[in-house]
Amino acid sequence: MDTPVASLPLTFTAPMPGFEELRDFALRSVEGAAGLYALEAGSSPVRLFLADAAVFAPSYAPPIPAASLEALELDERDAAQVLIVVNHSPGSTTVNLMAPIVLNRATGRCTQLVLDGRDFPLRAELGSL
Repeated sequence: MDTPVASLPLTFTAPMPGFEELRDFALRSVEGAAGLYALEAGSSPVRLFLADAAVFAPSYAPPIPAASLEALELDERDAAQVLIVVNHSPGSTTVNLMAPIVLNRATGRCTQLVLDGRDFPLRAELGSL
């Protein structure tokens, strides 16, 4: 895991589902919470919280298609950073393991994968990973 950045501009290789009109984002470190980030849209008040899978779900290893690696300008030897969307509600914090965000930290290029099948839950309890 790399040292968290204060702010990193991100470019998605394809729009995120549900946010097709948004293009520019910044990934900001959450102070005092290593591996936790806020993904903020530059042109809209949209903010999602993301967790570094290496920190919060170390056994999580979703398949990354070759086409996605190519779009991210990564080859299989490079370590892509895998981020998972955090959803907090009273009494529960879950993460979406079905749609991770894969990031090339060197370029700021990222993509959100939508995984097929039932191997990865949409709402996994954060404490159970």
